[in-house]
Amino acid sequence: MRTLGQSLLVAMLLAVGMSTLAAQTDIEALRAKAEQGDASAQNNLGVMYNKGEGVPQDYAEAVKWYRLAAEQGDADAQNSLGFMYNTPQDYAEAVKWWRMAAEQGNAEAQFYLGFMYYEGRGVAQNYAEAVKWYRLAAEQGHVLAQTGLDIMYDNGEGVPQDSTEAVKWYRLAAEQGNVLAQYNLGIMYDNGEGVPQDYAEAVKWYRLAAEQGDADAQVNLGNRYNNGEGVPQDHAEAVKWYRLAAEQGHAAAQHNLGFMYNNGQGVPQDYAEAIKWFRMAAEQGVASAQNNLGNRYAQGEGVPQDYAEAVKWYRMAAEQGDALAQVNLGNRYAQGEGVPQDYLQAHMWVNLAASKSQGETNEEFAATRKLIAENMTSAQIAEAQRLAREWKPKTWDELKQGL
Repeated sequence: MRTLGQSLLVAMLLAVGMSTLAAQTDIEALRAKAEQGDASAQNNLGVMYNKGEGVPQDYAEAVKWYRLAAEQGDADAQNSLGFMYNTPQDYAEAVKWWRMAAEQGNAEAQFYLGFMYYEGRGVAQNYAEAVKWYRLAAEQGHVLAQTGLDIMYDNGEGVPQDSTEAVKWYRLAAEQGNVLAQYNLGIMYDNGEGVPQDYAEAVKWYRLAAEQGDADAQVNLGNRYNNGEGVPQDHAEAVKWYRLAAEQGHAAAQHNLGFMYNNGQGVPQDYAEAIKWFRMAAEQGVASAQNNLGNRYAQGEGVPQDYAEAVKWYRMAAEQGDALAQVNLGNRYAQGEGVPQDYLQAHMWVNLAASKSQGETNEEFAATRKLIAENMTSAQIAEAQRLAREWKPKTWDELKQGL
């Protein structure tokens, strides 16, 4: 499910109340007009106090002047006053002022009122009402309202799910440079949702978002280069984009970059560098990175061989349901490497892995399970099967306490 990202919301919040001042540089002349009841001057004076331009920044003074203008019906002032009240303690008051401005056609206020309905802040959560206000702002070209509306269509919130309609609004926002819309439009082309699948078009939109620093888009662009989808396969280019996202702390990018170093794709093979990136991703809960880190310890590549450390990381991934890690953990129990030999535990973990696999992989896991079972009594096999039936995956929040 896609959402209107917090970074975008913060950016929008920072923009509220920052409307361009009229060409009135004489603060005293502006104040005189404001004190005479001129709503435009009152609003502009509020902006100056809000921004600290021409006067010391003073939010209380900004609210005073915004309110005087807002009570005269100035929509810009009403919108800005809504922003000033937008705290958990005053959401209802923020909604009150945004509604006044929104009903006058103020696109900013319409977007914010829609967002408050979407989040259930100051009003009961109501997706249909959110859609209504997003649409009014979106039809005025408000880029975040367009992004919010396309997400509603994409997720089927407040409207029937409609990928074609979602694409329409994503495109309008994306063409205005909105990074989230560019990324999401890339996904729609990548998956063939609302448009025919087109990797080249997906790459186009991912690149625009990636060049703005969006880590998710950088990862997806790296994937397209890695797989040669929509662009000629280029492992070095994939590494470039993975690295940009990985350096922002993106866990999947860190894992992918570790994989490239592990296999020597786009970079010289370097197990120590692979371990560095696998570890970063593993410590964020990425099960495949945990399994790969376990492999490096089990094989002694890039680190001294350490079966106990391998078991630690295999277990983290296995408990999250990673089938390869479950087999690896089962093999460690079967061999007594890093843990005391325990065929019952070995059978349980390999059995769990086999239940998630198909084709040749399933045959391989089943063969391993059979070899383990040859060392067990029928009662032990029955007990291992019971443990597998009753096993439940754990969340990363539960597991990371053991790091």
